[in-house]
Amino acid sequence: MSRMEIFSGSERRRRWSVEEKRRLVAAAFSPGAVVSEVARRADIHPNQLYRWRQDLCSLPTRFAEVVVAAPVEEQPIETSAMIEVVLTDWARCRIPVSVSADVAAAVVGALVRR
Repeated sequence: MSRMEIFSGSERRRRWSVEEKRRLVAAAFSPGAVVSEVARRADIHPNQLYRWRQDLCSLPTRFAEVVVAAPVEEQPIETSAMIEVVLTDWARCRIPVSVSADVAAAVVGALVRR
């Protein structure tokens, strides 16, 4: 049996919160997902997901606060230690911990602007 929604009154459009939009966009564009199937389950047109993705990508990115501290002299840092920054599913950056904080910030800033 199919589901039907009836909108009455002055408000005839559904309102989607930013969290709902992010959840649906993430589901639609995850590896192996089919956008039209995700849209069908949410009862929206596939173009709406592409529009939401475009809108969400234009929002300012929020980063968690990062504190860079000098290493403790008693504990040597491994040469293979890395900081991995994941910006999207396809954009990742690995920065060695030996890189200065200014250089790391410049690299991340350049990737965010891209």
